[in-house]
Amino acid sequence: MNKNRLEAFSDGVLAIIITIMVLEIKVPHHNSDFGALIDLLPVFLSYVLSFIYIGIYWNNHHHMMHSMTKVNGKILWANMHLLFWLSLVPFATAWMGENHFAQNTMTIYGFMLLMAGVAYWILQNLIIASQGKDSVLKKAVGKDWKGKSSPILYMIGIAFSFFSEWLSGAVYVFVALMWLIPDKRIERTLEHLEKNKNNG
Repeated sequence: MNKNRLEAFSDGVLAIIITIMVLEIKVPHHNSDFGALIDLLPVFLSYVLSFIYIGIYWNNHHHMMHSMTKVNGKILWANMHLLFWLSLVPFATAWMGENHFAQNTMTIYGFMLLMAGVAYWILQNLIIASQGKDSVLKKAVGKDWKGKSSPILYMIGIAFSFFSEWLSGAVYVFVALMWLIPDKRIERTLEHLEKNKNNG
């Protein structure tokens, strides 16, 4: 399969996920008071957090696909594995928001984030394996401290959810902020290789 087709399919799925999430924000019919919007605040905040996470995955997925030269069956299924966990984001988000960040909802949300992070790590490593140890992606991610620390932080957030929903939420927000700035490592590596190629 051409990598452009894989990226286009993934982009479409992520766009649908965002659409489903925003549709979960129910309009307060027959009530035009601003007070009615306050009741929607937990739903809106959960939507914002999940929107940021989907945006992070879309951004990093795009850069990762840009570094690829070929696609194999393992990469296709690893990508589907990632999309499976991301497709659960609307459910976990809605459940968390509708129940005002209750303990069980924070646990499930953290588990979903953890599994999506693991799925992304698997996809990344399969791409590196297919492209070789001197691949653009391998050079770009280096020791990948952010990628390795995120699952650990998610597990800490899950553990916190059993005695403090707010501490749990703070961990999830922290990880999102950690990734919010677009990862420029792949872009820099590609630019460096292109510059060397032109100079050579």
